[in-house]
Amino acid sequence: MEKRVRLIKHQGQPIMLIDFSHCTPVEIMSLADEIQRRVAEHPHNSLLTLADFTGVQIDKATAMRIKEVLAMDRPYVKRSAWVGTESLPHVFYENFKSFSRRDFPAFKTREEAMDWLVGSSETGA
Repeated sequence: MEKRVRLIKHQGQPIMLIDFSHCTPVEIMSLADEIQRRVAEHPHNSLLTLADFTGVQIDKATAMRIKEVLAMDRPYVKRSAWVGTESLPHVFYENFKSFSRRDFPAFKTREEAMDWLVGSSETGA
């Protein structure tokens, strides 16, 4: 789990990488508590997050758990960016945004997402 939820640096700024790539629903469920715990260790409105959904497998139960984590993490996250969203059913992606009342801009590469995360002072969590 440590490799899937970790802080990385980009242009000198810390970003929490949440790597769901190629995870099964069972693996995602086991990551959910770790994500929630690690995010809550940070001050409110301070965290930049990058979630990678490349090749992920999500079912309804997993989608519900992700929505819960996104809603609980909202106070801590300053900006979020996602990659690999083409692996997500569109209805889940839209539901995540609606339920958590957050925006998750999607990028083609991690590099583009990290550039966006550190490149602006706007908040767009």
